[in-house]
Amino acid sequence: MYSMRNVHGHIQVYDRSGNFLFSADSEREAREELREYAECEA
Repeated sequence: MYSMRNVHGHIQVYDRSGNFLFSADSEREAREELREYAECEA
């Protein structure tokens, strides 16, 4: 499970423990990066 937060116009993505993973310019970009991140973790 991941969470996304809009911070000053950028999307920051955190893991279930609240650790910062990465930021993106849009929610769409964050979802795409998250999909790639999840594939690498598998």
